[in-house]
Amino acid sequence: MTEPSLITLKGVPGSPYTRKMLALLRYRRLPYRLIMGSHDAKGLPAPKVSLLPTFFFPDANGELQAVTDSSPILRRLDAEYPARRVRPADPALAFLDSLLEDYGDEWLTKAMFHYRWAYAADIKRASDVLPNWARGPLSDAALAEAGSVFAARQIPRLRYVGSNEITGPVIEASYMRFLDAFEAHLKTNAFLLGARPGGGDFGVLGQLTQLALFDPTPMAITAERAPRVFAWVSGAEDLSGLEPAESDWFSPAALPATLTAILAEVGRVHAPLLIANAKAVQAGAAQVETEIDGQPWVQQPFPYQAKCLMWLREEFAALSPSERASVAAVLADAGCEGLIAA
Repeated sequence: MTEPSLITLKGVPGSPYTRKMLALLRYRRLPYRLIMGSHDAKGLPAPKVSLLPTFFFPDANGELQAVTDSSPILRRLDAEYPARRVRPADPALAFLDSLLEDYGDEWLTKAMFHYRWAYAADIKRASDVLPNWARGPLSDAALAEAGSVFAARQIPRLRYVGSNEITGPVIEASYMRFLDAFEAHLKTNAFLLGARPGGGDFGVLGQLTQLALFDPTPMAITAERAPRVFAWVSGAEDLSGLEPAESDWFSPAALPATLTAILAEVGRVHAPLLIANAKAVQAGAAQVETEIDGQPWVQQPFPYQAKCLMWLREEFAALSPSERASVAAVLADAGCEGLIAA
């Protein structure tokens, strides 16, 4: 087995994907160093697209390369460091894990971004706090200016995640249902797929570090509506003391009803949007126009999420016939069968 070497990444606590990957590294017991300030990143290569977190991995020649996109990085770490890996060994369960991770990364992030930049109290907290994590010491005047510039840049980006006056109520209603379903699941289970965390747990966790622990509006909702979820977020940020066993995973043939309920929320909102978005991207449409949960949904097409759907379909196609049948039955029960349609 390859011995872990020091992993370098750049990120900030206000980034849900940074928190996702920091929690993953702690659980995997992989040594790392986190760079927050730009001055500390001098000499490191720049990524093609500036996203957080940015990891710096050596290539075949030993030269550092800047790598972004948390899901492929999660899989790379599983391949390079097999101990305490987060992807289930069972391919059918691994597909469900991929779907749950995608839901966290690509749908729950809508709630995170929506609440942060749609409500005055949340805008103020983000503007007052977020600049401090990346810029170092700031005077009051400099902090106020940095916060104003940051908010002015982020608020217009709501359109990228699909948050607007039409979709906002759909996003908020979905977040409430997710909280209720996850709260019910946590009454009898430690993690989404059993007694050990999968990639889906870390995808969901990253968004919840902001929704439950930072932004005031969803934080109050989460604490009041789902106290188990609220507590789970803090605990799941450092699972280095957990000793997982292979038997800790659910069997794909015997999934609890509480997990099926969470998957049903995925099928209710995330699956139809992935499909509608992919069609819009393929057609070169100017916007996605569809219905989500019986309500109108309009947003700018997002090419990356079209790739997410493609990757899910490729993973499903790679399953054996019996595994595909097992997964298809679960997806049909959850209303997600459209995800694997040709």
